Amino acid sequence: MIILTTDEVIVMHDKLIMATGGSSGLCDMGLLESAILGCTQTFGGEELYPTVIEKAARMAYSICKNHPFVDGNKRVAVTALLVVLRVNNIPVKFTQLSLRLPLPFFLSHDTVNALTDLYETK
Repeated sequence: MIILTTDEVIVMHDKLIMATGGSSGLCDMGLLESAILGCTQTFGGEELYPTVIEKAARMAYSICKNHPFVDGNKRVAVTALLVVLRVNNIPVKFTQLSLRLPLPFFLSHDTVNALTDLYETK
């Protein structure tokens, strides 16, 4: 299972800002590390987010909530989620609705389950 590193997310963020505009810069490395590493948490020897989809969803949610960057947190969160799914060979089928859904899901309490349901392969 391939999970992104903080350095990879920072590079991804810089490229997104250059391509789409906005302010560059990292506000807090600790918040970014927490967002990236949080998806690998365990309790009692069991993974809290055992599947690639759950890990990607948790990471994306945490990037949005932790707000580690000056700008572009939601953009990098969605991009990171999709990259993790792609590099782990998880097919994602998009509809116009699914392309509009991530932002409300990131702001909801049950984001990991909502994203898991949205991107779960059928």
